Amino acid sequence: MLIKSLHQLLTVPLAKPTKNQVLFWLVLSLIFTIIYGILGLQKGLGHEYVVQDDARQYVFLMQRFADSQLLPNDLIADYYQSVTPCGYSAIYQLMAGVGISALLLSKLLPMVLGLITTVYAFGVSMQILPLPISGFISTLLLSQSLWMKDDLVSATPRAFLYPVFTAFLYYLLRRSWLPCLVTVALQGLFYPLVLPISLVVLFLRLWNWEKGLPRLSGNRKYYVFCALALVVGLLSVLPSVLASAKYGPTITGSVARTLPEFLPGGRSKFFHSNLLVFWLNGKDSGLLPWLKPQSILVGFSLPFLLRYPSRFPLIKQFKRSSFKILGEVILASLVMFLAAHALLFKLYCPSRYTEHTLRIVLALAGGLALTLLLDAVLHSLTDAKENGKEMGYNWKLWVTGAIAAALILHPNFLKNFPTTAYKVGRSPELYQFFQKQPKDITIASLEGEANLLPTFSKRSILVSSEYSLPYHTKYYAQIRQRAIDLIHAQYTLNGEEIKSFIQKYGIDFWMIEELAFTPQHIEKNPWLMQYQPAAKNAITRLQQGIYPALAEVAQQCTVLKTNSLVVMPAECIIQSLPKN
Repeated sequence: MLIKSLHQLLTVPLAKPTKNQVLFWLVLSLIFTIIYGILGLQKGLGHEYVVQDDARQYVFLMQRFADSQLLPNDLIADYYQSVTPCGYSAIYQLMAGVGISALLLSKLLPMVLGLITTVYAFGVSMQILPLPISGFISTLLLSQSLWMKDDLVSATPRAFLYPVFTAFLYYLLRRSWLPCLVTVALQGLFYPLVLPISLVVLFLRLWNWEKGLPRLSGNRKYYVFCALALVVGLLSVLPSVLASAKYGPTITGSVARTLPEFLPGGRSKFFHSNLLVFWLNGKDSGLLPWLKPQSILVGFSLPFLLRYPSRFPLIKQFKRSSFKILGEVILASLVMFLAAHALLFKLYCPSRYTEHTLRIVLALAGGLALTLLLDAVLHSLTDAKENGKEMGYNWKLWVTGAIAAALILHPNFLKNFPTTAYKVGRSPELYQFFQKQPKDITIASLEGEANLLPTFSKRSILVSSEYSLPYHTKYYAQIRQRAIDLIHAQYTLNGEEIKSFIQKYGIDFWMIEELAFTPQHIEKNPWLMQYQPAAKNAITRLQQGIYPALAEVAQQCTVLKTNSLVVMPAECIIQSLPKN
């Protein structure tokens, strides 16, 4: 009978799944990962000038590995290099040595990281419930979730969290201590924020529950392993901590509450008047700021299903010692989430400690829950057929098939799958123009296009919204002053102030938008409106019809005009400004 055979093939537990069964479902999982990766890669390679949104903060400085003369004495590049984990930099440096550009590598890495994540997530699922189909469903949910968000595709340090953390869980469950220590080291080298979660998980596993009370286990070997993991973790993260120290300290929560940068509309908006949004859905502050696909929410049903082992007989096949890892990860993530709120910004943004790890846990829990439900349905259909009770048989069969099809085909019905957040450069003439200029030039601009210049032109910019992160005080104090000085210089009436600004910062080119000298151009830019009173003063002068000094020389100094952007050499500006 077809249903009975299907039941036995999919969910009837064996003493040990055969290698062919495991290999089949693992390969099928990898095939879906590859498909999603190829779809993402097509977007990344579809245009000459394409870069992922968040990757801009890292790719531009990684180009230094191919040409050490790029971006000399560049505050922005030096800062981002200091906060970039050394393991992450090492990958780009290694690939630069074999001729792979940083921009290309950032587009190739997501598929590789996705495949590694799939292998280890499949292994973790098998450690909890040794049924290959459960591993397939879990990894399918996880892959869909990762490609519906731009974390993995960014190829930034946080993209490495998924393979190294799932590998950590896998080796921990298998009690493979040396590989587990290696994953701890890799977390510190690639994405230090996940390291505290792993260390808390290890601490939680030191305890056993006896008569409702926690008691330390008597496993001395595990004590030694935890101590080694702590030492390895601290040593691996130490280089990153020391490198970023010169741009610190990090801003405190009390100070951040007074700055427009952290309020709604700010560059790094964090605080929200709605406490429910702040604690649950805030991008940087919330417990669960993002959960997709909706099918991953089935993971929340697992605790309820576990209360009915008679209805879901597969529960008996769970490896209890392995299954509890899901709860430990949740608890560890919550501990670090609350700690990050208590020590606001000392541990960076609280949501970083929950959104990634809970996504993994929900995918694993969702795969387990769906496997329990599938087994229960197939068991019911088999019994109904054998006992001649076929009422509702076809209905159950069709519903089960429809759910399975929806799970697999769901991404096909989404308008924006995979989600890549790629930024396409629309001004190739601009990028090529600056590429032909000396490598030590500095470009001043308040326009959004400046965000793309370091990546596509490989030239330094004075300031831009993308690189204005306000977390390290010594860095942001300089960036904020640069932005204020640039706003003032661009809209001042005094030519001498423009000359002084150019000399102070060593400006070589000035780039403006054709509509830059209109009040609306400033008002509609939230980033510029952060810098008061400079922005307000500029708007007031423009509303009064007072023409800035820079506008008077723009036409005669223009050397390039493309897509409403105007480029002027600083030397021409100085020579053309009237002498007081």
